[in-house]
Amino acid sequence: MENIDGPRLKVRIVQSSACSACSIKGHCSASEQKEKLIDVYNGENAAYRIGEQVMVVGAASLGRKAVVLAFVLPFVLVIAALFVAMRLTGGNEAVSALVALGVLLPFYLIIYMCRERLGRTFTFTLESNQ
Repeated sequence: MENIDGPRLKVRIVQSSACSACSIKGHCSASEQKEKLIDVYNGENAAYRIGEQVMVVGAASLGRKAVVLAFVLPFVLVIAALFVAMRLTGGNEAVSALVALGVLLPFYLIIYMCRERLGRTFTFTLESNQ
């Protein structure tokens, strides 16, 4: 727990690669750790203290939604735009590739504009780690 502001909590999480527990991780560049701060809402008004270890929990459906938004939907858009552009340009690969990549700009702009709504969708809960 990093900060408490009413029902809004800031939790520091350590993101580590899958091999961070390996005995030779000091000699490998694949094992790395990053710290991130995430916002968690304490809807139950449970008593937490700064520095307390907690477990952040999210529903499995949130992971699936995140994968669809981050990977599947952009991939489908790029492939669809590539085929449509190839058809419309008579097979001009360079223009079609630029059009296909250009489709991502409005997609990510829409995602950015919907960030507050997505923030309400992707919520996490806490479990005390005692």
